[in-house]
Amino acid sequence: MAATAAQADEGQWQPYQLPQLKSELKRIGITIPAEKLADLSKHPMSAIVSLGGCSASFVSDAGLVVTNHHCAYGAIQRNATPEHNYIVDGYLAKTRAEELPGGPNTLVYVTDKVENVTERVLKGVSDTMSGKQRHDAVEKSIKALIAECESDKIYRCSVPAFHRGLEYYRIRQMMIRDVRLVYAPADMIGNFGGDIDNYEWPRQGGDYSFLRAYVGKDGRPADPSPDNVPYHSKDFLVVSAAGLKNGDPVLLAGYPGRTSRYKLPSEIRAARDSAYPAKVAEIQADLDVIAAATKGNPAAAVRYASVDKSMNNVMKKTQGLLDGFARKDIAAIKDVQDAEFRAWYNKQAGVSKTLLAELDAVIAADLALSDEEFGYSVATTGDLLKSGSTLYRLARESAKPDAERETGYQQRDLTFIKARLNRLEQSYVGSVDQARFVAALQRYAKLPKSMHVNGMDALLPAVDTVPALFAKSELGDTAKRLAWVGKDAAAIAASNDAFLQLAVKLDDVTQLLKERRKELDGNLERVIPQYMQAVIAWKKSQGKPVYPDANSTLRVTYGTVSPYSPKDGITKGPFTTVEGIVEKNTGKDPFNAPQKLLDAIKAKRYGQFKDPILGTVPVDFLTSADTTGGNSGSAVMNRNGELIGLNFDSTYESITKDWYFDTAITRAIHMDIRYMLWVMAEVDHADNVLKEMTIKYPAKSK
Repeated sequence: MAATAAQADEGQWQPYQLPQLKSELKRIGITIPAEKLADLSKHPMSAIVSLGGCSASFVSDAGLVVTNHHCAYGAIQRNATPEHNYIVDGYLAKTRAEELPGGPNTLVYVTDKVENVTERVLKGVSDTMSGKQRHDAVEKSIKALIAECESDKIYRCSVPAFHRGLEYYRIRQMMIRDVRLVYAPADMIGNFGGDIDNYEWPRQGGDYSFLRAYVGKDGRPADPSPDNVPYHSKDFLVVSAAGLKNGDPVLLAGYPGRTSRYKLPSEIRAARDSAYPAKVAEIQADLDVIAAATKGNPAAAVRYASVDKSMNNVMKKTQGLLDGFARKDIAAIKDVQDAEFRAWYNKQAGVSKTLLAELDAVIAADLALSDEEFGYSVATTGDLLKSGSTLYRLARESAKPDAERETGYQQRDLTFIKARLNRLEQSYVGSVDQARFVAALQRYAKLPKSMHVNGMDALLPAVDTVPALFAKSELGDTAKRLAWVGKDAAAIAASNDAFLQLAVKLDDVTQLLKERRKELDGNLERVIPQYMQAVIAWKKSQGKPVYPDANSTLRVTYGTVSPYSPKDGITKGPFTTVEGIVEKNTGKDPFNAPQKLLDAIKAKRYGQFKDPILGTVPVDFLTSADTTGGNSGSAVMNRNGELIGLNFDSTYESITKDWYFDTAITRAIHMDIRYMLWVMAEVDHADNVLKEMTIKYPAKSK
C-alpha cells in the first residue's frame, strides 16, 4: 500500500500530483516550484523523453539525447560486426555525417499532452455486461480516442489505465523515428562488471550513451533519410559537474514500467511460490541453449548479444524478487494491511457486501489463466514461429475494418510489425532458433497440466520433425519474410512454408486463449476499480496521498543521496570511485577495464572532476528515489533541475520494491555525471559531444 510521502521517498507520482507534495519537495530541498514540475510544456519536464522501454533526456537544442549504454545497446549491436565490434570497442561520431542509424526499433517519444478521459472510456459501460462485452466496449472507446488523437500522423497516442482501471488518461507523444547513434563508450566502461555486478553494490558502471533525434526539414518526424535534420528540442537539461554529497536531494523523471504495489496477498504468494520460480527456470534453460548453440561462433554470439543481455537482466531481477520474498515475508505484511483495509471497508455505510468476495474470485481465476499463458509462451519460443503467427494474424485482422481489428494489428501498428520482422536481420541464426524451439517443446511437455493450453498439445510438432520445419521455411530470409506483409489469409493458408502452416494450425487455439483473457480482463476491469476506489478512500481517511502503480507513463520521484545497511553490521556508502575499477579489474571479462582508462586513473588525471571530499572521480551513487524497470536512463537532477546523474539500476536488496517499498533498504543506483564527463574528456576525447552540451562546472576554490 502507498505510504505517506512524509514517511518515505516512496511514490512514482504523475506530474499533475506534484503540487500536492509541495511541502515534501521543499522539505528535502528541491527549489523548482511544484507547479512548474507539473507542467509538461515547461523545463525540466519538457526535456524528458521515452525510448519505448527506457527513459532519456535532451541535453542540447539539436536533439542530442543521453541515456544508458544498455538502452542504446540495440543500436550499438545493429552496427557492430566482428570486424568493427562497437559493442567491445565503443563508437564515437566526430561529425554528424558519421552518426550511425539506430534502426527501426530505436525511437524517441516526446510527451506533450496528458488528459483524463475516464468518462469517455467508460461511457455506456454497465455492470450487466459480460466480461468480454465490457472489455470490448472499453477497447472500442480507447481505439476511438486514439484515432482522434492521431489525426495528425506525427503523434503516437495511448490510453493506459491507472489504478488498475479506475482512471484512464490519454497520452499524446510525438514519435521521432530517425534516431542515430552518436557516441557509446567501450562495453568494459558502459557494462563494467556485466551480469555479475548487475543489481550489486558497490558498482562501477559507466552506463551512458548518446543518440540524436532527426526530423524532416519541416521539423516534423519523418522516415530515416540523409536529408533529415537534427530535431530542434524546445528544452534541454543543463549538465552540472558540481556533483552531490551524502544527504543531498534529487529529482528523478522517467517512464517506469510496471509495479505491483496494490496486489493482494494471494497474488504475492502465487508469484513467490509458482510464477517466478517457473520463470527463472525457463529463462535459464533458454539462455543455456543459446550459449551452447552460439559457442565457437563469434558472428552468432554478436547476433544474440542483445537478446542474451535482456534475458539475463530479466532473470536476475526475477531471482532477486524471489530472494527478497525469502528475506522478508511481504505476503505476511500485506496480510496485515489487507485485514486492516477489509475491517475498515466492512464498517462503511452503503458499500457493496459482495465486492470483496468477487475480488478474491476474479483474482483466483486470473492466476489460473496466467498459468496457461505461461505454458503458451514456452511452447511458442522461437523467432520463426512468432514471425509466422504475426504474419497470419495480421492477414486475418487486415480483412476487417480498421477500428474492429485486434489491438496491435491496426494500420497504425504496421510500422512496428515491420520493424519487429526486420529486427531478426540482426538477431537471428537458423541453427540457434532451431535449438531453442526443440528445447522449448521438450520443456513444455514436462510442465504441470495446469500450464498446458487447452487444445494445443495435439497441434504442436514432434521434436524429431523440427529440423524438417526449418528446412521447409523461408521465413529466416528477411526479404521473403517481409514479402508476406500485406498478403491475405488465404494466401498464407495455401503457402508451403512450414512455419506459416504451423501458425495457421495454432491460430484458433491462440485466439481462444485470447478470448478467455478478454472475458477475464473485463471482469477484472469491473471489480478492481471498485476495490481501488475503496483503497484510495481508506488512505485518504488516514491523510495519505496515493499514487498509481507504474504503467510506462511519465512519472516523477524524489529522494536523497543515502547509504544503507543490507544486513546487520554492514553499511554500504553512497559513492563508488574510479579506484574501485582498478581494485576489481582482473583483465578478464567482465572486469576488463580498457587500458587507456586504467592509465588515466593511474596518472590521476582527474582535473575538475575530482570530488573535494572523495579526493577522486566518483563513478556511481545511491539515492532513496523510487524507481523500477523502464526508469533506466532517467534523468537524475539536483535541486535546481540540472542533470547530475543517470539512473540505471537498483541494489539487489531493493528488487522487491516492485511489490513493497521498504524505506530502510530500498536504493536506486545512478551513474555520476562527473564520471561520464571525465571519461569523455580524458579517455575517449569526445570533445565534440562535450562542446555541444551546456555544462556548469564547479567554482574553482581560491
